[in-house]
Amino acid sequence: MSHVPPGTGWPSDPATPQTPVAATAAQVRRLARAVPLDELDARVSVCRACPRLVWWREDVADTKRAAYRDETYWGRPIPGWGSPTPRILIVGLAPAAHGANRTGRVFTGDRSGDWLFASLHRVGLARIPTSTRADDGQELVGTRMVATVRCAPPQNKPTVTERDTCAPWIEAELGLLVEHVRVVVALGGYGWDATLRSYAAIGWDVVRPKSRFGHGAEARLVNGDREVLLLGCYHPSQQNTFTGRLTEPMLDAVLGRAAAAARLSE
Repeated sequence: MSHVPPGTGWPSDPATPQTPVAATAAQVRRLARAVPLDELDARVSVCRACPRLVWWREDVADTKRAAYRDETYWGRPIPGWGSPTPRILIVGLAPAAHGANRTGRVFTGDRSGDWLFASLHRVGLARIPTSTRADDGQELVGTRMVATVRCAPPQNKPTVTERDTCAPWIEAELGLLVEHVRVVVALGGYGWDATLRSYAAIGWDVVRPKSRFGHGAEARLVNGDREVLLLGCYHPSQQNTFTGRLTEPMLDAVLGRAAAAARLSE
């Protein structure tokens, strides 16, 4: 059973006792269709379609990390979060076991999120420089964050089947946001590939040859006379930040480029 049942009043919990629950890949595809954003968030938050991920996220929520032993973990899938009409969309891999899986908000409560939100604040895309819990007053400016896979996976490695089962959620969310989004920031190769697949799924093309991931890489996504800028950014994982592969100036440069390209002052 989910650790925070629908309708419990948990901060940022969009679900109600009447929210339909997807238990198979086919049900995910069906329930992701033709619903408004708040209803999509609710359906995401109660999904149970990947048995391994359901077991893992809830086992982590039961076992907990010693530092958080007095906290109640979210232990469920993580909906997208931020502006409902974003000009910038940030696409990551999956929730962290003791980060978003604990707090209930994407990129919140872990060191990757610490780096990301601090940079977003420096370039004017976040109200405050930290994101520690779902009710901390943080707000994004013209920006929304989504995870490609909505549940925390073991070793941060979802299977291809889990990725594909979850794909209708991000595709549906993108379809609802696409009229607003001008820039996508893909965190890591996983986020980059997911962005390309998701735009292709809703009928967009990629202008090549600049479609390979790299830090600072750029590609153009096109649909008729509409165009979206795709930016690559190394993921702010501890592996990247501790080794210096990703530095604060490098992260600020990509997010600053996104802010400038999105022209949020218009």
